[in-house]
Order: sequence, then structure tokens, then C-alpha cells
Amino acid sequence: MLCVVHEGIGYPLLWTMLDKQKGNSSSTERMDLLDRFESLLPDAEIAYLTGDREFVGKSWLSYLMMEKPIPFRLRIRQTDKICAGKGQPALMGSHLFRSLAIGATQVLPGRRWVWGRPVYVIGTRLNPKQKSKKTDDDFLIVITTHDPQKALADYAHRWGIETLFGALKTRGFNLESTHFTDRARLSKLLALLALAFVWAMKAGLWRHTHQPIRLIKSHGRSARSLFRYGFDLLRRFFFDSASFSAPLFNPIRFLSCT
Repeated sequence: MLCVVHEGIGYPLLWTMLDKQKGNSSSTERMDLLDRFESLLPDAEIAYLTGDREFVGKSWLSYLMMEKPIPFRLRIRQTDKICAGKGQPALMGSHLFRSLAIGATQVLPGRRWVWGRPVYVIGTRLNPKQKSKKTDDDFLIVITTHDPQKALADYAHRWGIETLFGALKTRGFNLESTHFTDRARLSKLLALLALAFVWAMKAGLWRHTHQPIRLIKSHGRSARSLFRYGFDLLRRFFFDSASFSAPLFNPIRFLSCT
């Protein structure tokens, strides 16, 4: 899935239903997705593309860097090999950043060779509480072609797509409960949920301007997300529209251009 992150959450743009039960998308599948995006929105400006450790590989980096370069902030695995130049030994990222203290960050000097391409490499040692249960990596290592000092902060926006998945599934529309198995039908269902998601976000933003979401003082985060704020409002409206005394809230208008 390709999304654009706004207000800390990803808005779905394009997706491909993969013909496999498990595993990640291939480089070819990702390239096809971006080609579709370019054909639909040829004038769109991409600030940078982010992706997790699964979205790596020589052909993928070549696609992003060669013909029509797309700026990126991609995470690599700490076991991926990094080389300072021709004739130099290739070392694992965990070895190069082994001296970092927890929370410390380092930008390796100059460009390094990763997956056959010259990139900047930035690493930070994770707090044990931040480590992924899937891979148990001690380091977060990001590669980029520009502005390496900003790369880690930019990469953090990648979490917006995980927040989107939460809204589409357990925290909102329960997509995982569908019994659809046909890829075409699943794709159509996802298209409907994408519209419903944007509808809920617009309702949440409207509600927040009229009745701001309160903060939980212990950590300063919002008690509810904008998505959930709008989702609950829409649900209340359609279950009991008579309880809305004023005509100010018009959910249908959110989906129009007027």
C-alpha cells in the first residue's frame, strides 16, 4: 500500500492485492505500484518515500535512484552489509554502530555502499522497550540520498501507515473480520473503507475545531485519535440523527466539494 501521511496517519492512495498468503512485496510489485502512482498523478511532488526493513534490495534502490530519482528514507536490517568503498570490507550495520549508547545517533561520514548503491547511513541504538518483537534489532538504521541529519525524524512518519492499518482493522472498521478471499472483491472493499476512513477523518477534524480533544496529562497525548473522534461521531449520527439538535453537522457535505 502507498499512502500519504497527514496529521500522523496515512491516507491510502494505491494498493496491490498480492497473490500469496505470506511474505512481502517484491521489488517489481513495488515498482509497479509507484509507476501507477506516477501515471495517475504525474505532477505530484514526493518529499520522500519511507519504508520498513522488508522494502530493500538492489533493484529497488536502483529504481528509486536512477531514471527519475525519488528521495527516500528506508530502514535496513542491522545484519545488512555496509561498505565504505571498493576494496573495503563490508560490515554489518550492528558492527558499525556497536559503540553507540542507548538513544545516541550517528551519521556515518560520506556515502557508503548498501545494496550496490551509494547512500548516507544513519543509525541509533534503540531502548530495549522500543525493540520490535519480530526481529529484536538493537539498532534502527536508515539509508537516504539527501539530508541525512533529518532522516531519522522523517522516517518516524512511516508509523502513519501502521496507524492507518489499525483504523482499518481492530480500532475501526474490522477489516480482518471479512470472509472475502477473492482479491478483486477485497480490493473493492478496501476502496470503500478508504473513502469511509477519509470521511471519518474529516468528521474528526471538524469536531476537533468545535470541541477539541482533551489531553491525557500523564503523557500529553490525545485521549482519542482524530480518526476515532470522527468515527464515533458518524456512528452516533447515523444511529440516532434525531439527537443532533443543530443542523451544523452535515456528514454528507464532507464528501462533496461544496
